[in-house]
Amino acid sequence: MVDSIQVQLRKGALDLCVLAVLSRGESYGYEIASTLVAAVGMGEGTIYPLMRRMQNDGLVATRLVESSSGPPRKYYRLTPLGQTVFEAHHNDWRSFAAAVDKLLEDLS
Repeated sequence: MVDSIQVQLRKGALDLCVLAVLSRGESYGYEIASTLVAAVGMGEGTIYPLMRRMQNDGLVATRLVESSSGPPRKYYRLTPLGQTVFEAHHNDWRSFAAAVDKLLEDLS
């Protein structure tokens, strides 16, 4: 039961986490995945479908950059819409987290 709650929390916050990483600047797929694995334990396999969806939704733009150590890397950056959505989700998250924290304090 505990594992399923943690998985659901991660899935629910994953979009926000990706947008937060990209709000700091352009990044390539593996770098985004590595950051999220380290920070919230999300598997690399869940990142790429999410990145495709975000690109299709107009939240991120991409560009290919040649790499000296292999195939070209696809870099992602927030679009203006992506920045707006990030700011809205960030505010929503802060309000939600504060409300949950308040409930948990009241129960202690």
